[in-house]
Amino acid sequence: MEPDDAWHLTDRLGAEHGRGDPFAAAIRATRMAMLITDPRQDDNPIVFVNDAFLKMTGYSRPEIMGQNCRFLQGEQTDPGTVRKIRDAVTAKRDIAVDILNYRKDGTQFWNALYVSPVINDDGETVYFFASQLDVSDRIDTLMQTRNERLHFEREVQKRTKELTEALAAKTMLVHEVDHRVKNNLQMIASLLTLQTRTITDPDAKASLKSMLARVEALGTVHKRLYQSNDVQRFDVAAFARELAVDLVRGSGRQGIELDFDLVPVEVAVEHAPPVALVMNELLTNALKHAFPRDATGQLSLSVKPEGDMIRITIADDGIGMPPDVARDRTFGKRLIESLVRQLNAAIAWHQAEPGTRIEIRLPRDGTGNRNAP
Repeated sequence: MEPDDAWHLTDRLGAEHGRGDPFAAAIRATRMAMLITDPRQDDNPIVFVNDAFLKMTGYSRPEIMGQNCRFLQGEQTDPGTVRKIRDAVTAKRDIAVDILNYRKDGTQFWNALYVSPVINDDGETVYFFASQLDVSDRIDTLMQTRNERLHFEREVQKRTKELTEALAAKTMLVHEVDHRVKNNLQMIASLLTLQTRTITDPDAKASLKSMLARVEALGTVHKRLYQSNDVQRFDVAAFARELAVDLVRGSGRQGIELDFDLVPVEVAVEHAPPVALVMNELLTNALKHAFPRDATGQLSLSVKPEGDMIRITIADDGIGMPPDVARDRTFGKRLIESLVRQLNAAIAWHQAEPGTRIEIRLPRDGTGNRNAP
């Protein structure tokens, strides 16, 4: 016997309450709602329903027999789902769908519908067999989950919009603050410049010029922050290039060649001022002490990330650092040491032969080990 003919096995079976037809007995006895339609009649009417179907829908058998199954449809039944069922029936193929149906009293229920054609030996579709299962609880749970998800997504979108607008307002405010600080530092720098011109004492003039350079370095920091789109992070490499170019240009030295090896790397914005002041002190010292009497040479500046650390290297090919540099207690040296501690960083001076190489290792987030480079 071929697999397609397996349903004929029921011919060998009997059932006391099924009047010799076990298939019909099973349909009548099952708790699943079932019906059969006859496509050979006009409008494919219902020719059999079991008691489970009557119980599920609330109709009596006389109200159902001879009708097309569309009587279960209502105002909110999805036309697309109805079309899928109609197309499957026309094509004489199985279909399983969830469809919103209506009971006799008008209440809705979700129907897990399965429709399958019954074809005889001649290839003729003699019946359509349909089973129904009330899956309202499952669909309601899915709909509730979907609605909760949509509500959550709307709340996320709303909150994201609020945060974006708040961030934009904060960014605008921070930029305005940086702009005003930059302008104030420029005013202070102008005052220091005017004051320097009135002082004749060489040491006092040199001190004021050093202070002027520090103020200008901080002004450069706030200028870059004002121009940046990110108010939380500060690009050390971009700042280093601008600072070095400004210092060499401001020194009036024509024979100093700058060499850069810079990789973009950022620190938190609150660490920008101490980083700027340290670099300013070291570059200013190199210009002042490495190349005396207008000597020429090369000044190299490197900024590179190393894991969660940043390595800043300032090197020159000048006359080298004096032997007592470790014991140097000048204001500039003490300022550098204080700033390095503030950054939780480490600094080391090396003889470069020729010149001097200074290396700083600092954590990107301001916390980390302070092992010497």
